[in-house]
Amino acid sequence: MKRVIAVMALLAMGPAGMRAQAPPATKGKTLDIYVADTEGGKAALFVSPTGQTLLIDSGNPGERDLTRIMAMIGDAGVKQIDYLISTHYHVDHIGGLQELSKRIPIGTYIDHGPNTEPKEQVANFQTSYDQFRGTAKHLIAKPGDRIPITGLDWRIVTSAGQVLKTPLPGGGRPNPACAAFEKRPDPDTPDDNAASVGSVVTFGQFKLIDLGDLLWNKEGELMCPNNPVGTVDLFMVTHHGLAQSNSDALIQGVRPRVALMQNGTRKGGAIPVFESLRKSPGFEDVWQLHWSYAAGVEHNAPGVFIANVDDAATIAGVLTAPAGGGRGGPGGPPQAAGVPPAAAPGAPPAGAAPTPPAQVPPAPNATPAPGQPALGQPPAPAPAAGQAPAGQPGAPGAGPGGGRGAGGGRGGGAAAAHTPAYYIKVSAQADGTFTVTNTRNGFSKTYVKRGS
Repeated sequence: MKRVIAVMALLAMGPAGMRAQAPPATKGKTLDIYVADTEGGKAALFVSPTGQTLLIDSGNPGERDLTRIMAMIGDAGVKQIDYLISTHYHVDHIGGLQELSKRIPIGTYIDHGPNTEPKEQVANFQTSYDQFRGTAKHLIAKPGDRIPITGLDWRIVTSAGQVLKTPLPGGGRPNPACAAFEKRPDPDTPDDNAASVGSVVTFGQFKLIDLGDLLWNKEGELMCPNNPVGTVDLFMVTHHGLAQSNSDALIQGVRPRVALMQNGTRKGGAIPVFESLRKSPGFEDVWQLHWSYAAGVEHNAPGVFIANVDDAATIAGVLTAPAGGGRGGPGGPPQAAGVPPAAAPGAPPAGAAPTPPAQVPPAPNATPAPGQPALGQPPAPAPAAGQAPAGQPGAPGAGPGGGRGAGGGRGGGAAAAHTPAYYIKVSAQADGTFTVTNTRNGFSKTYVKRGS
């Protein structure tokens, strides 16, 4: 066990000799993207070179995610959201929207239209949404639409189960990966993931794709037999890195250089997704919001690329758990949709007071030290005697279900909170060069535009 803990401490520091790289001097203004830690949910803020703003999704309900999103917005110097895209109506994507709309002005709400599922995951959401949306502009996105942000070519490529048919610049060629694409059975009941609003964003020679939680078969409809998108620099990994999405037809079609995975410890981060990314031609790095328990040492990115890493003792417990352990963990069965996963190895029984994590020395360049607030975020208050920390079962602000991870990408309980929580920032230049920064340790890497 001591050896495993030592190995995990080294992983958290990253490969030997790897140091934080100072980004080059920016030639002009950048497109900045801030990706929040919503514990396996989604919230990504885009700030254009002209200062216009767009937020994709708003995380889980409760103060935990709302506080993190507002702190990130504050770090970005943003005073209003010009456009807010809700990719679909699952709790981990729209749970924070009602309260967020009270905290910051929102100019235009964008969605795919009515919920395709008969039951709401957030109680009375549609009624509230109709009310506060009525005080602003509202757009129902359709494939081919443009979001009018100066300096960006923001195109909608999927919405309400429909996909883009007219190729974008650089797209339209046959997709060789479609030869091996096989459809999967569609869900027995309507799944709003399939209706996700998907975007392709171009800034000069830089391009990214973000498809929300679009499902496998819809990826095939978008990308086969011809790829209307072309290649991208940055892939905002679909569906938190779940294997219900992220087909080879998509990944090898868009051929990203870099992927950014908005996963949780027990949500997303599936081994087949890491394998698909790394076999894609020209792929370089995956950046993660969390260290994935399911992926283990062999598949997770090196620690410097991961914004939120458990303490070494917790990770050691995951790695040494017996084969066939809890759902979502190594050797365990895949996590079923809507079923909260088993507690982490070594976790106290339900209702028991939590055991404080083991303290380990901070990694070099880790700023701030464990237990200190993240950028722009106040320290979490200590729980009262017998009370679970925020984000754990029974805690104020815990998401619906109060568990340690949402099931199968269909909402569910918000994961237990990591404190402090860190986000990942991407800064792109018009010449195609972009820099990704991990705010946990200050590590950044710059990707210079490759020759065509």
